[in-house]
Amino acid sequence: MPIEKLATLTVGGGCFWCLEAIFQQIDGVEKVVAGYCGGTCPGHPTYREVCSGKTGHAEVVQVTYDPRGATYADLLKIFMSSHNPTLTKIEKFNYGSQYRSLIFYHDEQQKVTGETILRTLQPHFKETIGTELRPIEPFYAAEEYHQNYYDKNRKAPFCEAIIDPKLSKLRKIYPKAWKQSHILSEKNTKTLVSLK
Repeated sequence: MPIEKLATLTVGGGCFWCLEAIFQQIDGVEKVVAGYCGGTCPGHPTYREVCSGKTGHAEVVQVTYDPRGATYADLLKIFMSSHNPTLTKIEKFNYGSQYRSLIFYHDEQQKVTGETILRTLQPHFKETIGTELRPIEPFYAAEEYHQNYYDKNRKAPFCEAIIDPKLSKLRKIYPKAWKQSHILSEKNTKTLVSLK
């Protein structure tokens, strides 16, 4: 029996620490790298350059996954549920252009699936979805201290105030999507009980 080829998803929507924490816990995901994509600058952009807004890059995650464990469409649905994809251009740039909502497709099938997901989800939002759907551009891994941020800093205020509630919300929406090891490692047993 041939081994299924691993696939790649590249998306951005808010802080890459949040997206990394979410995708690392999804069943079928093999690897998640926080990084930058969608801008221009000579050489490898730094976090400081990206945050300045001058390079045009967004904070993204590049996810390597096994399509037998997670489909591209399912990963996109989880992604779209993890952030607000309806911010206006002015709001995006006030908040920081590096946090804009983006789907970078790696092939024509991903493009078609992305178009379908955006069209299907639009009726569930009061405002117009502003997520950009673009062909993949050069991806640059973020600095080492950004990698595995949630796993290394679970007690940090940002993790407890922002990432933990996102994870709890998504676990309730998609209860079957999570790796069993992550569910069992949760400190809050009430959350576990509520998912059954």
